[in-house]
Amino acid sequence: MSLTTDRSPVSLAYALRWPALFVILAAEIMDLLDALITSIAGPTIVGDLGGGETLIQWLSAGYTIAMASGLLIGGRLGDIYGRRRMFLVGMAGFTAMSLACALAQSPEMLVGTRVLQGLLGAVMLPQGLGLIKQMFPPDEVAKAFGAFGPVMGLSAVGGPILAGWLVDLDAFGWGWRTIFAINVPVGLIALVAGSRVLPASTPDRRIRIDVGSAAVAATAMVLLIYPLIQGRELGWPAWSYVMLAAGVATFVVFAALERRRDRRGEPTLVTPTLFAKKAFTGGLVTGMALFGALMGTSIVFTLFVQLGLGYSPLKAGLAGTAQAVGMIVGFVVAQPLNARFGRRIMLVGELLTAAALIAFVLTLHAAGDGVGIAAMSPSLAVLGIGMGLTMAPFFDIVLAGVDDTESGSASGALTSVQQLGGAFGVAVLGTVFFHALGHDSSVGAFRDAASAAVWLAAGFVALGFVLTFLLPRRAREDASGHGG
Repeated sequence: MSLTTDRSPVSLAYALRWPALFVILAAEIMDLLDALITSIAGPTIVGDLGGGETLIQWLSAGYTIAMASGLLIGGRLGDIYGRRRMFLVGMAGFTAMSLACALAQSPEMLVGTRVLQGLLGAVMLPQGLGLIKQMFPPDEVAKAFGAFGPVMGLSAVGGPILAGWLVDLDAFGWGWRTIFAINVPVGLIALVAGSRVLPASTPDRRIRIDVGSAAVAATAMVLLIYPLIQGRELGWPAWSYVMLAAGVATFVVFAALERRRDRRGEPTLVTPTLFAKKAFTGGLVTGMALFGALMGTSIVFTLFVQLGLGYSPLKAGLAGTAQAVGMIVGFVVAQPLNARFGRRIMLVGELLTAAALIAFVLTLHAAGDGVGIAAMSPSLAVLGIGMGLTMAPFFDIVLAGVDDTESGSASGALTSVQQLGGAFGVAVLGTVFFHALGHDSSVGAFRDAASAAVWLAAGFVALGFVLTFLLPRRAREDASGHGG
């Protein structure tokens, strides 16, 4: 009796699907940590390299703008050259740029390597979705995607704490540089494992990428974000207002280019028919407001506790634990309710988020200069729960009325808007914070500056609440808004 083993590519890929998922999750963790940790390490980096207040904003905004721009074509690169190949190329580049960030000797070099890191991350991350769908049968896809929730939650909790611990530890005298250097061994292990367990896919060289439109979109993002960050420091010169207007106009040009290419039958970055769907267009503007509030509040909180209250990086990371845990609770609560209540979960989450932001401001003023982690944690916990309830059903609801042929384009556009909204929030709320602060370094001045920025964040959430009514009532409705 002989024993044979099926070693066909299909059966081998199926057998290795769970190890391959861990490699994909490692890439997600690297991206999530790099998006979160620079706000914790920002003040320490400025103290070492210089660069002033705007460097803290650019460390986050430069990465997210590059990510948003690159995501428009990152997924297409996997279709053309193979998903495993582009995943590994992106991982190798992301790891190399992490090392370059750790070795940066000037603010300009650090921001430049952060931009390249974001671009390479945009090559790496989109491949994970396609690889999961390729590796897992339909009945296991949901289980595979279910692993992302706990990973995101743990990263939200552990990322800032890990960053603060690494900076305070000052291993080998590297200080803040270790928050980037830690990516190197993780990336190398993922590269070796990925080359062995990720399945190959068939490239399609017939696909063409609309590089010109991608360049126009990236230009629009820079024109919009750059003056918001640099304008205040330079006294809001006339060119800053010209750039803002040019940024809006360039987005209009981008939309016109996409429509013209679509009429000609040429490939587009975003399927123009999506903009005729109320759910999708409503989702874009709602996402801008909500993700702007989320990321902007995060950097303002970090600046307040480190520069205003004098917390160490580790203590600053621990100070935000209540919000991160609250966000996990919100996600867990929302998941089983999403199918039944849909949009109403988002609305409840937005109300809780706005109320928590207002409560946080009131807490700062009630506690005075002696405000501490215990006083801030209740409002931060509610803030996290509200954000979790808001974000959990967001993508599912927005994509409800999108046709199967439009899903790839819609997902890429929504993810890009998520990144752009984050960069916009960091730029606007950070600018409001520093403008209100002026040259006063007292705790009261930092409290007033944080309050001004958080009030604006509450305004963003209120705008998101109104815009949410543009979305379908639940994820399985059609785009016209009809349904039970």
